[in-house]
Amino acid sequence: MSDDQQALKAEVSELHREAQGDAPSDERRSLVAERLSELRQLYKRNPAAFSTEVLGMLREIAGAVTRPSAELLAAQPPEEVLKDVFGYDSFRPGQREIIDAVLSGQDCVGVMPTGSGKSLTYQVPAIALGRFALVVSPLIALMKDQVDALTEAGVSATFLNSTLSFDERRERLAAIAAGKHRLVYAAPEGLEASVGRLLAEVKPSLIAIDEAHCISEWGHDFRPAYRNLSSLKRRFGNVPMLALTATATPQVMRDIVQQLGMRAPKMFRGSFFRKNLRLASFVKGESLGRTTREAIASLVQARQGESGIVYCLSRKSTEETADYLKEQGCRATCYHAGLSPEQRAKAQDAFRNDDVDVVVATIAFGMGIDKSNVRYVIHRDLPKSIEGYYQEIGRAGRDGAPSDCILFYSWSEVVAYDRFADGTEDDAAADRLRSQAREMFRFAEATRCRHQLLAEYFGETMQKCGESCDVCRGKLTLPPKLRKSRGRSSDAPSRAATVAAALGASVDGDLLTLLKSLRLHLARENGVPAYLIFNDATLLEMAARKPKNEAELLQVSGVGPAKLEKYGAAFLKMFK
Repeated sequence: MSDDQQALKAEVSELHREAQGDAPSDERRSLVAERLSELRQLYKRNPAAFSTEVLGMLREIAGAVTRPSAELLAAQPPEEVLKDVFGYDSFRPGQREIIDAVLSGQDCVGVMPTGSGKSLTYQVPAIALGRFALVVSPLIALMKDQVDALTEAGVSATFLNSTLSFDERRERLAAIAAGKHRLVYAAPEGLEASVGRLLAEVKPSLIAIDEAHCISEWGHDFRPAYRNLSSLKRRFGNVPMLALTATATPQVMRDIVQQLGMRAPKMFRGSFFRKNLRLASFVKGESLGRTTREAIASLVQARQGESGIVYCLSRKSTEETADYLKEQGCRATCYHAGLSPEQRAKAQDAFRNDDVDVVVATIAFGMGIDKSNVRYVIHRDLPKSIEGYYQEIGRAGRDGAPSDCILFYSWSEVVAYDRFADGTEDDAAADRLRSQAREMFRFAEATRCRHQLLAEYFGETMQKCGESCDVCRGKLTLPPKLRKSRGRSSDAPSRAATVAAALGASVDGDLLTLLKSLRLHLARENGVPAYLIFNDATLLEMAARKPKNEAELLQVSGVGPAKLEKYGAAFLKMFK
């Protein structure tokens, strides 16, 4: 240890002893806060002088004398991280409240709809604090998407899961121990193995539990491995824990707190209303004037070149529907749990990289999707619960652009759920299945605002949506069956122009198409999914503003310094 490090440790140790004594006076609080601010500036200049032990003591000092505390120790204020790393000027509703809670050392439960930016609530604090955050994530694909997106933004992150070889895992653990990564993603099943041993040596600055509803038997996607996460709170009592989910009823929220052993957590519940999602439902049968798969084909054909998901109940129906779509000239693939890991990975990569437009899938293709430019989600069959339905439509429109969510249903599917429930030995689980299926059917049949019904289900009161569902705006008309083609149908309107018009933006559809083509070219050149370059909403704003230089391009939401350096010159050429 150098002389400078020893002197710093001695000073911080003295401050720490004083902070652990009697409650400090207002004057003392002010003096300590001032010194912490000075230390933050020193950390910016010379982070190597701050050992893990010193950083830990500083956070405890800050927690004793001021709130929000850890923000004073952050390498950057949250707003600076948001702009410099992610390219956004302001936080979305709820994000800053959760970040403040985490930075002040509080446990927190955040119920935020998909597309509201849940990931930033733990990514921003982790980057600001300068020490690694542990993120418990349920799916391998989701971990990879998150790490890819962070790497693209210039943030060091990694994941630990079963796909790694022994040597890869050892190398990553060594890098984490050396402080080289700001975010570390791990599955709940792996926390008792090598990750557990790592945590015994390196204390995280934050523990984030993503898809936290998985811990509750009352949630729609219960995973027994999540029950073991309570041990994290017992081991790291003073490390803030953040539990995040998009779909939690009040009962599930209470269960999350209890199962994780959280201590007086701050509770935040965002609005479940997503105005950009346009909901509609259709009864299967004669009312469609065609078969369900023909109706789906017409919807997909009218959106050629745009990303979408078609959900089916069975593996057989995913394969049959995908084959039919391909026969109609659509770029489609299927995904279900019965495929080999290699086949599932191939399908997912094709979708992420825009090599196919639509994935026909079972709910196995659920939480693992974080693609921002999904323009439509179609349910070929009635979902088994409102929670599941909300989670699945949440895959659409994460960039804020208008997206369609279309449900096909029939009473026969409720009967099928009943038959499945009859074969279940757990009577309580069987009753829940029957009840959930009927709730879902009533939603599909409803003559009230659909967004209003969803909000009420999750405990929120809201006014009618206006024009974001078929009940409020009038019944949606299915497009006519288009002729079989292998490329974009000349009969279909430009989706770029349609989206731009819906956003009220004065955008040349042809210019937007050119920007998307450039994005796809750069994505393939750099080996990353197109939406990780810039999402659709960013391209729309870019096309509307037509920036002339780097300073103007930086004003576009979603453009930060890292992406400006990588891609700015190429996009600026489009506006000359």
